[in-house]
Amino acid sequence: MLKTKKIDLVILAGGKGTRVSKFLKNNPKPLLKFNGISFLQYLINHFHKFPFQNTYILAGYRGNKIFQKYNNKIFNFIRIKCFVEKKTLGTGGALSILKNHVKNDFVLINGDSILLENLNNLFTQKKIKDNLIYLTKTNNYNSNSKLSNLSLFKNYVKLSKNKKYMNAGIYFLKKNFIKNQIPVNNCSLEDDILPKLILRKKFRGIISKNFFLDIGTPTNYRNAGKLLKKVFKRKSAFFDRDGVLNYDTGYVHNIKKFKLLPNVLKSLKYLVKKNFNLFLVTNQAGIGKKKFTLNDFFNLHLTLKKNFSRKGINFDDVQFSPFHKNSIIKKYRKVSNLRKPGNGMIKKINKKFLIDTKKSFFIGDQKKDQLAAKKSNLYFEYVKPNLYKQTLEILKKNK
Repeated sequence: MLKTKKIDLVILAGGKGTRVSKFLKNNPKPLLKFNGISFLQYLINHFHKFPFQNTYILAGYRGNKIFQKYNNKIFNFIRIKCFVEKKTLGTGGALSILKNHVKNDFVLINGDSILLENLNNLFTQKKIKDNLIYLTKTNNYNSNSKLSNLSLFKNYVKLSKNKKYMNAGIYFLKKNFIKNQIPVNNCSLEDDILPKLILRKKFRGIISKNFFLDIGTPTNYRNAGKLLKKVFKRKSAFFDRDGVLNYDTGYVHNIKKFKLLPNVLKSLKYLVKKNFNLFLVTNQAGIGKKKFTLNDFFNLHLTLKKNFSRKGINFDDVQFSPFHKNSIIKKYRKVSNLRKPGNGMIKKINKKFLIDTKKSFFIGDQKKDQLAAKKSNLYFEYVKPNLYKQTLEILKKNK
């Protein structure tokens, strides 16, 4: 079996947003909201479905707001660590903050642009020798001066006079990149560091045709809400876990006991192909009852995340409830809307994601699943023996 590479995620969120300052209202640019969701949350939603080890956010202007909202938080089993610049360091110098923190190869992304790239293959390649830059066409981005004159020659990125491709704000960098290439002073990654490395053939390029958006100009900002809604408001499939995706043998908490039911993978792959969001909504009272630990649950799902990723399947979010009125652990001993039949877990998903509720569905195996779905206006079905066939039938009904 292919091993999953250990890769970290780094988000550059330090810019002042000078060109869109009139829209900021004392907020850092990545916290600008579109359709009720911050741009930074859109980034986290997309990239956290991949099996990254850790996420580091480098914040600058009004960075304390990002720190308060995200530091030490966990989204989709990935913990976020935030760092706020004490002085302006630029997109290059800011990386020096992570010199003693990043221990793995890492993906670096800009906090004010998004490229909807599928990164699953990064985690399964045996060895990636070179640093990578993802490129996109420069259509409608003539105002963006961040490495906008790029082309490829024998897969290496080349500085070019024509504006065929531009830097899409995603890089795969080797773990020694910060130590070897980043000075501890104010500098620009795009202007001071990357051009020199490109001239030395230190970067290979990957051309992407996927959706790209940069919110750094007034025009792009004004169009962003509509574009993000068009791309991110998706049909979604909600699943209970035990008895729906895997055999329910009672308090399943490790990979040895987790056995997928027939046709589950086929169903999930088909939903991914049809551009559905995948969500897991599961009661896990065994945590509160001390049948297994929170770490057991996390370790199982981190393994599942890697295993699913190798098959091209990514769950956009997993919500779980450790609460039960008979819990042994006191903090979990209560009646909570986060436990089905309450719909608190679905509400949490709705706060972070744009869901096309009318074309979405929930599959469960118990009455409590049906009640949670009803409270959220989601079409519900009890699981049938062939999940793939059931999925096809539901999609026909919900056209």
